[in-house]
Amino acid sequence: MSYIVENILNEINRLPDFHVYGRVTSILGMLVEINGVEGRLSIGDHCSIEARNGRHVVCEVVGFSETSALVMPFGTLEGIGLGCRVEIGTSEPVIYPDAAWLGRVIDAFGRPLDDKGPLPVGPAPYTIQNSPPPAHKRTRVGGKVDLGVRVMNAFLTVCKGQRMGIFAGSGVGKSTMLSMMARHTNADVSVIGLIGERGREAREFIEDDLGEEGLKRSVVVVATSDEPALVRRQAAYMTMAVSEYFRDTNRDVLCLMDSVTRFAMAQREISLSAGEPPATRGYTPAVFAELPRLLERAGPGIAGQGSITGLFTVLVEGDDHNEPVADAVRGILDGHVVLDRAIAERGRFPAVNILRSVSRTMPDCNTSAQNEIINRGRQLVSVYEDMSELIRLGAYRQGSDHHVDEAIHYNSAIEEFLRQTKGEQSGLEECYRSLADALDMNYAPEG
Repeated sequence: MSYIVENILNEINRLPDFHVYGRVTSILGMLVEINGVEGRLSIGDHCSIEARNGRHVVCEVVGFSETSALVMPFGTLEGIGLGCRVEIGTSEPVIYPDAAWLGRVIDAFGRPLDDKGPLPVGPAPYTIQNSPPPAHKRTRVGGKVDLGVRVMNAFLTVCKGQRMGIFAGSGVGKSTMLSMMARHTNADVSVIGLIGERGREAREFIEDDLGEEGLKRSVVVVATSDEPALVRRQAAYMTMAVSEYFRDTNRDVLCLMDSVTRFAMAQREISLSAGEPPATRGYTPAVFAELPRLLERAGPGIAGQGSITGLFTVLVEGDDHNEPVADAVRGILDGHVVLDRAIAERGRFPAVNILRSVSRTMPDCNTSAQNEIINRGRQLVSVYEDMSELIRLGAYRQGSDHHVDEAIHYNSAIEEFLRQTKGEQSGLEECYRSLADALDMNYAPEG
């Protein structure tokens, strides 16, 4: 009860001393033009339109035309017409996160979605559309993060503050893989952004995939596919803002976002409505400007802070891994994980193609013994893949090449190592030992 009173007092203290109003002068599609706000608004500011049915519609400024501001709503335009009054916000949009948000499900505005009562209000404001920390003040990436997934821990090791992309077409297992890492990671906090998810799948992800144990140390931000583009984009920014709060409290955060592609699609829709010309495949230049601004917010903090380890899914259109968003994101991140539909179709999950995937912190983060095991495993997989067609056709004769013979011999053991069920967990050292056993190698942890 005390925190409810504290919340009310904090809200009272933040009430503005005065209000500024404008008027709606034009509506074209989802774009609303308002006048009477000269010098009061900037790009990204919020305002509220009072509809004729008494409903208040929050909007965001996306551009200007001479003396008018161009805004887009976070909801429908029902009841909004010419002359409707617009209340101008007195400050840029912020949230007040708190450690008590752990275990909660919120929307793109920081409002609860889980029927567990109001959210506590933290002491310090966090700007939703924040800028990344200065590059020269950031610390270096830290030690390894245990994700609990064998293929990631062994072949694609992730370090604290690293940013990885998970690239796959639809239905190949991106969301399931994210849920495994959220549930099994040893990170202090998980912040999960479900951007443009199907409404049906959001609850299934929270209750079935993430589970009660995973939710206890997570904050989940949800914006479903039926919500306006501004809301979907805002959810991505909200995910990063909550992650930054926990990073600033000296915690190591695992930030999971599904998906960056839907963020890019939302930004494309906003930019096209504002009149920006399309470029590659209809994506506007603003999309490729916003992607690094969003993704660079993950990473190590400055001295005395924690880190944000980012795992971002990319939904590749038509399984084309060179489509514009995938190509841009791959150049920003510190590695990429490729999920292969062919591997998924033969029943091996997670369907990670280790030959097409890379972690840019490897091999420096590993010991020489660990690198020896991983390189051996990768070499055997590569040899088998090169000869796979001949092997399946029965055209290869055993004894022709001892390297191929070895690859055939160890293939089933490697496939079994890479296969992992949703509820199964494997620690870092356990992964190295299991892989060494599968390859008939000795492994002794250093130190």
